[in-house]
Amino acid sequence: MSKRDDGESLADAVLKGVEEDPAPHEHSGPSDALLTTMESLQQLGITWVLRYHRLELSGDLVTPAEPVLFVANHGFGGLFDLNVFAILAAFDALELDRPVTRLTHQIAWTFGVGRLLEPLGLRPASHVAAAEAFADGQHVLVFPGGDLDASKSFSDRNRIVFGGRTGFARLAMEAGVPIVPIVTAGAGNSLMVVSDGQRLARVLRLDKTLRLKALPVTVSLPWGLSVGGAGVLPYLPLPSRLATCVLPAMAPLPDETTQDFAARVEAAMQEALTALTNERR
Repeated sequence: MSKRDDGESLADAVLKGVEEDPAPHEHSGPSDALLTTMESLQQLGITWVLRYHRLELSGDLVTPAEPVLFVANHGFGGLFDLNVFAILAAFDALELDRPVTRLTHQIAWTFGVGRLLEPLGLRPASHVAAAEAFADGQHVLVFPGGDLDASKSFSDRNRIVFGGRTGFARLAMEAGVPIVPIVTAGAGNSLMVVSDGQRLARVLRLDKTLRLKALPVTVSLPWGLSVGGAGVLPYLPLPSRLATCVLPAMAPLPDETTQDFAARVEAAMQEALTALTNERR
């Protein structure tokens, strides 16, 4: 599909949403027109990273036979994180035959837009949501680092930052599913993150009110110098090349603790990220 075709598809979807009744259906979800628009935007994001960021996919690109927990790293940002679109491109390459529940930050539901994202498979991150997805035979995608990993400063752009969180390993062990790590490199070069803003978030008590542990200070296009803006709002990323690698499935070793399993997964992801970074120019 050409860029013109992509744009025309999005335009058609938006016009359809304007022309049709935007009121939700009986199930209280978004209208079909709005859902079509959202799906078109998501597909455009995938096309964007494949073409503009020259995304390269590698690794164990084999369709999982059973439900798995995909564990991924953030690049920068939240809903507009390039890594998210890179992972969706990897899912296309994996030819998944099961739906994927994508666990994400609670803030979208706090501001009342989470319901609009749910038809795309997004759920507020919790063990309950993940357990329900596994019980339904679905895959689950989680970003253990959350906003800490998504707001890394430029000097830490090639680090996996999970902040000591191990809940993802406990979730996999309790559900009896393997972990499939997916690592993406390059998004941290698409803008300048001056500071992760963790101290600022604490001063403003955002960790208490919005469960935000970081408020990044960035320099990006078109926002220039901003505090907490880029990543929440879409920004124009510099054309940094992206590389995504799907690692082999990992299962806990006999008598391995949750903490040790989590540390082993994080170490494998860091090793892969370092290798991808060293291969980039």
